[in-house]
Amino acid sequence: MPDTAPPGGRLALNIMQFCRVLRAAGLPIGPGKMLQALEAVRTVGVGSRADLYWTLHAALVNRRDQRELFDQAFHIFWRNPDLLKRAMALMLPQIETGRDEDREQVMRRLAEALQQYPKPGGDQGRPPPEPPELEIDATLTFSEREVLQSTDFEQMSAEELAQAKRAIAGLHLPVRPLPMRRFRASASGPRIDLRRTLRRSLRGGGATIDLVRKTRRYRPPPIVALCDISGSMSRYSRMLLHFLHAVTSDRDRVHSFVFGTRLTNVTRHLRHRDVDLALDRVAGAVEDWSGGTRIGTCLHDFNRWWGRRVLGQGAVVLLITDGLDRDTAHTLETEIERLHKSCRRLIWLNPLLRYDGYAPKSLGARQLMPHCDDFRPVHNLESLADLAAVLSREAAPADARMERWRTMAAA
Repeated sequence: MPDTAPPGGRLALNIMQFCRVLRAAGLPIGPGKMLQALEAVRTVGVGSRADLYWTLHAALVNRRDQRELFDQAFHIFWRNPDLLKRAMALMLPQIETGRDEDREQVMRRLAEALQQYPKPGGDQGRPPPEPPELEIDATLTFSEREVLQSTDFEQMSAEELAQAKRAIAGLHLPVRPLPMRRFRASASGPRIDLRRTLRRSLRGGGATIDLVRKTRRYRPPPIVALCDISGSMSRYSRMLLHFLHAVTSDRDRVHSFVFGTRLTNVTRHLRHRDVDLALDRVAGAVEDWSGGTRIGTCLHDFNRWWGRRVLGQGAVVLLITDGLDRDTAHTLETEIERLHKSCRRLIWLNPLLRYDGYAPKSLGARQLMPHCDDFRPVHNLESLADLAAVLSREAAPADARMERWRTMAAA
């Protein structure tokens, strides 16, 4: 990177490099947040290390689960920016972050991010340190593919996310076909096609009548996906958009919508063959990414403007959200009931359902629960494969866990 810093310091370049490290570690930091961080530091000033910490924290962190990663990255990056790799080797094992599993996942993501950006803005021209020797023990190891199937999207490293995206691109959604009102010709059909039978008999003068049979046509129903892209769903929604792109490429009549504080139709963008270009177009069309959530208002817009267009012929609706609604208007229960009556099957995909102790405590979850035909977790590759199996068969009766959730939601 060329030396473009003003005389007297490279603080701005170091802040930009720090934002790149956080982004590589998994935090949703784009150019807008980077500019906000620079403006915040310029306004507040750098009177002390604590001032810099809390200024960057206010500009870059907007979720509770991001604080731990930000805290570790800040202390590692700004303590000794010239020797990041040595700092990782000496300091990472000493950081206490609570649970061992969470600490391991956070440390791995941070270590990969620091290796990707090993030098901040002030060490151009210095020779890189020698890479440490690695000793790999392959004893009692098992398939990476099996581990990847059960790893949560939120806990995946950058390399694992890339592998997961490649695996999602090969997924298929064999939705069970439904009978249509139209018929087609069939030699062994159960019904007689009277019109074709009479036309064929006229060819021979009516002397003989050969019966022509027909059978009912079958066609997979349309799939309508409503994906939450609010801040609490940011990591999962990005992976699920890859899944929706794979489904759109695999079959016809797939309609995709994203919502946060407003509803956006992204069906046309996801039809592009190149997944990267498709998601770039989606990002350009969406204005409320990683913001708040207004589920009731967005469902109202969908029912009013899109319901009659895309919910015909027994459509299956995939509602992808965690149920955390910030809308104060009590429209969610009315709109979700209308949506449920307009489609053949409504499946709620919630990443929070992976927890055994999950309970629908939020107002949005309690209003959504009674009007859903099925509830499924959607947090890893295995859950996406299970979803494909569920859609390929008829709806199963509610199990004990689903009945418990419905009881809690009605209480």
